[in-house]
Amino acid sequence: MTESVYNVVELIGTSAESWEKATANAVAEASKTLSDLRVARVIEQDVTIDDGEVALFRSKIRLSFKHESEG
Repeated sequence: MTESVYNVVELIGTSAESWEKATANAVAEASKTLSDLRVARVIEQDVTIDDGEVALFRSKIRLSFKHESEG
């Protein structure tokens, strides 16, 4: 097996519908600029409240992707 190194970033995705959609939105956005995404771990979930109602679902994720060496 080849040895590998991975970078890890934290992102917060949002959705008016659900935590699952919030997570998917964060991964989709990250995939626009990062390549070789590997694992996303949900580390925190919360909601924003407006006028006593849930306004926005938020998922904080830790996302890993393969490190690209420069040479």
